[in-house]
Amino acid sequence: MAIGIVAFCIWRAMATARTPQGSVAWVIFLLSAPWFAVPAYAVFGGHRIRSYTRSRQRSRALASDLKDDTRYAPPHEAARTRLAVFERIVNLPATGGNSARLLIDGHDTFAAIFDAIDTARHSVCVQFYTIVDDTTGRALAERLMAAARRGVAVRLLFDGVGSYGLPRSYRRKLSDAGVEVVDPRAARGPTSRLNINFRNHRKTVIVDGEVGFLGGHNVSDTYVGHNPRFGRWRDTHLALRGPIVAQLQLIFAEDWHWGTGELLTSDLNWDPGLQEENRSAVLLPTGPADPTEAGSQVFFATIAAARHRLWIASPYFVPDASTLSALSHAALSGVDVRVILTGKVDHLLPWLAAHAFFDDIRADGVRIFRYAAGFMHQKVILCDDDLALVGTTNCDIRSFRLNFETMAAFADPGLAHEVATMLETDLANCDIYETPLAEAPLWIRVGAKIARLLAPVL
Repeated sequence: MAIGIVAFCIWRAMATARTPQGSVAWVIFLLSAPWFAVPAYAVFGGHRIRSYTRSRQRSRALASDLKDDTRYAPPHEAARTRLAVFERIVNLPATGGNSARLLIDGHDTFAAIFDAIDTARHSVCVQFYTIVDDTTGRALAERLMAAARRGVAVRLLFDGVGSYGLPRSYRRKLSDAGVEVVDPRAARGPTSRLNINFRNHRKTVIVDGEVGFLGGHNVSDTYVGHNPRFGRWRDTHLALRGPIVAQLQLIFAEDWHWGTGELLTSDLNWDPGLQEENRSAVLLPTGPADPTEAGSQVFFATIAAARHRLWIASPYFVPDASTLSALSHAALSGVDVRVILTGKVDHLLPWLAAHAFFDDIRADGVRIFRYAAGFMHQKVILCDDDLALVGTTNCDIRSFRLNFETMAAFADPGLAHEVATMLETDLANCDIYETPLAEAPLWIRVGAKIARLLAPVL
């Protein structure tokens, strides 16, 4: 019996692993230490989400309306060319007629989100990885309940692992006020607690199908800088209007359908209108249900597109081999490649693993910076002077392959300039990190090598 279980797990690892390296690693682990490996595979092993994929294919019919409507086409050929590769990766169309506003840090982000909810007329769709029952979490709840009492259709998704500590009383209070809340204990797929992988790491708010928000902030006092352990919490969100909001709402509808079985396509507004700013953009939803390695491909495509500047801000740096090679190639080609990381530690293993990658890329010209004015959690990429990505995807394998994530890509010199100014301010609060691993303290040298072995699940 035991042999049969191990054999089944080995077959599953060979059949479903998304890379040869992952398949080999699981097979060796299962053969060498089956008593530890079988339970680990049950929790961490890769399992395709076929029903999620099928439901997504049905709902993506809505996206064809955006693609076929000439009003939504990007206004400039340069922008269309810049975004074409992303269109093919995620199978969503680039659109013009968008506006985007950078929301820097928690106070600005939550003020904008709360104002939008307070003025909602028809629908509010909310999705966060982490919601905490603290001052910030209760402020969100009060606004959602008030909107529901006004007759607004309010829906809330949150991740079962990221929000594990959220009490039932918080959910019950919302439900009693008329908010539709998906219970992760009863949900399937990206919201459930049944698998430590396949977490829904998205942070999304859509109001009336007209204004949308996405970025790095979760709902907690920590994200407005009130955690004494971390101090200032440096993060970035986007406030969006225009056709990209319909794409953001589409992804929420897909996750809602997967968690509840309910189709929202006829219940929501799918005409967000066009904005005078006329910025060209495409939404980049990625996850383990994608037919290809979309998360990694987004990073690779952005790096490959850089000609003179590539700045990446991410709290975690545990990249796959293709991303590492692309970073090195860009730096060797003369591109100004900078990786901005947090200087403070919240998760030790990813922090240690990052040290194992620094030496090789630094030798090729990549510069590593550590943010020193608090904890930096933003997920931002700036490519040259016209391409900027903001969203939820960290530069790590978990975000690339195991989490459901969302980035917004804008081919717009104006927004790129705003992002550059923001990152220049961040760099002024950074220290360049040049210490070779061989000269780091012993615990970092040893820990980095051990942690790197766990890179696929960090």
